[in-house]
Amino acid sequence: MSVKDNFTADEWFKVMTGPGRAGAAVVAASPSGVTGLIAEMQAIAESVRENVSKQGRTPLMEAMAADLMGKPLRPEDLPQQDKVKNMDEAKAQSVEGVRQAIWVVSSKASPEDTQAYRDMLMQVVEKTAQAAKEGGFLGMGGEQINDKERAVMAELQELIRGTSSASVTPAISAPSPDGSGNSN
Repeated sequence: MSVKDNFTADEWFKVMTGPGRAGAAVVAASPSGVTGLIAEMQAIAESVRENVSKQGRTPLMEAMAADLMGKPLRPEDLPQQDKVKNMDEAKAQSVEGVRQAIWVVSSKASPEDTQAYRDMLMQVVEKTAQAAKEGGFLGMGGEQINDKERAVMAELQELIRGTSSASVTPAISAPSPDGSGNSN
């Protein structure tokens, strides 16, 4: 039995698209020109490839690698997603996709798989942000990571590491003294 069998088709889609959404959030925070966009997309793909193919990978990384090597889904088989109107919406939708992916992995995978997934997401975020200079002209000037990218990186880092105020694990309140769950 594969680790993938622990997930529904929709959950597995969220797991598989989580790394791309992490990178997309960085891209949407501060869109680069065509050359920068290509470099950022390559950084996302390279980070995922490195993590799913490295020696000693976890069962979740093995299952992801098998899916990446398999036949791609047909467009009509993909879950419908809301259309975005601007880059802020694209960034917010991407961050939410990462949040959902982390929650699914945290609730259904082993601690080792969860940590490997979180590590991969962090690598995607960092490599995507470092892939292209922002604000330059014809490759001159600009900065490697600008303030908008730093802000979304910080948001994603908190989310991925589990230190976000909007935690990905559901809060479980202690029962009341009488065991009823009521506070009165």
